[in-house]
Amino acid sequence: MKEKVILAYSGGLDTTAIIPWLKENFDYEVICCCIDCGQGNELDGLEERAKLSGASKLYIEDLVDDFCDNYIIPCVQANAVYENKYLLGTSMARPAIAKRLVEIARKEGATAICHGATGKGNDQIRFELGIKALAPDLKIIAPWRMTDVWTMQSREDEIEYCKQHGIDLPFSADSSYSRDRNLWHISHEGLELEDPANEPNFDHLLVLGVSPEKAPDKGEYVTMTFEKGIPVSVNGEKMKVSDIIVKLNELGGKHGIGIVDIVENRVVGMKSRGVYETPGGTILLEAHQQLEELVLDRAAMEVKKDMGNKFAQIVYEGKWFTPLREAVQAFVESTQKYVTGEVKFKLYKGNIIKAGTTSPYSLYSESLASFTTGDLYDHHDADGFITLFGLPLKVRAMKMQEVNK
Repeated sequence: MKEKVILAYSGGLDTTAIIPWLKENFDYEVICCCIDCGQGNELDGLEERAKLSGASKLYIEDLVDDFCDNYIIPCVQANAVYENKYLLGTSMARPAIAKRLVEIARKEGATAICHGATGKGNDQIRFELGIKALAPDLKIIAPWRMTDVWTMQSREDEIEYCKQHGIDLPFSADSSYSRDRNLWHISHEGLELEDPANEPNFDHLLVLGVSPEKAPDKGEYVTMTFEKGIPVSVNGEKMKVSDIIVKLNELGGKHGIGIVDIVENRVVGMKSRGVYETPGGTILLEAHQQLEELVLDRAAMEVKKDMGNKFAQIVYEGKWFTPLREAVQAFVESTQKYVTGEVKFKLYKGNIIKAGTTSPYSLYSESLASFTTGDLYDHHDADGFITLFGLPLKVRAMKMQEVNK
């Protein structure tokens, strides 16, 4: 009886070519598993393609709500953004995918999991750390790193390989962007983006929306409500998180929101340049932060900012299934108890403009913040505070004057 391998299958040329390659080089029974994290029509026709390519079975697993509730929301609550720009769209999805691949492997009694991530990228790390954490006994096959066996170096090579194995599918060798899409975002790499000196060709590149220049000349107001740091409605309509992200993607894309051009530091040590479209995610993060401004005290916000950066690094590096992620997430969740309220803003040509935030737990006091004297604040108290707060500076300055005489 042949051993089984679970292939993380997208239906693209790479993973299609991997099916006969696995059978030819390892004599595996290949079971394909396509994880739906909201990539839309990319899933059309996959079953026929997988079977034609030699797979014995195809799983199409709907993980959209799991992805939103258990991976996106913790990152939103943490305000996790990698290197101040990247909203972790691909990074967040990989542990969800790895977990389901392991579950299918257990169900099928497979001995290995195979992925098509390249040997230069971050995804190989994210997939494999997830698999190692959840199923250390399973073998991991990464064809692009097995250069002694995987000899294909281009799309043309892969197309020819498929044809030699009786697989004649509608793939072309023409160059296009390398993209990864899910409900949260779409990433773009390649072509003119490979040179940071080049301006992105947004007319050719954008998928989820338009550039700010092509956005409507009239702004649009949006209202969101949150309960304990979780979004629950848009413009008065209550929705589950996945539907809220779909709605915000539509609104953000329309107004040119969430287009980021970044040169980031990959885990493997190199810099890479990419353009990310995250229209709904950008809005959601901004709305959540606006609400936190009202309800979190200064000390909590200060530590939470550090924890948010740490959480982003953990997710980016594929360390989701670790005690550290659990610990940081526990801290973040403890800060969300009172992040409840309503946020209103205006979308206009790439901008998210505040239009009012309210919360029953707001720590903002109009009487304290105004220039008039309130019952809780005596201006004279500032004298002693500043004296003590500035004492280290004054003592040092006095010492320096003494030394320099």
